[in-house]
Amino acid sequence: MTEALTVKVSNRYQIALPSLARKELNIHAGDRLLVDIQDGMIILLPQPQDYVEYLTGLHKDIWQNINTTTYLQQEREAWSTSNND
Repeated sequence: MTEALTVKVSNRYQIALPSLARKELNIHAGDRLLVDIQDGMIILLPQPQDYVEYLTGLHKDIWQNINTTTYLQQEREAWSTSNND
């Protein structure tokens, strides 16, 4: 979206999503949105139907070239040794 869109808050504190935003994000009547507040901004995100599918592969680049089994073993060892302190 290249142009800024505006909405008006009604006296019941409701807003209508602009058609362009609805179409671009595939939002339909009855869909739920997540409301996130960050640094004085309101961010609306479509709520995923399936969080597991939505988050699958998130940050996979972080785990490239890392053996996850070895990493978990090292973390578990660190936890067990820190409890003995």
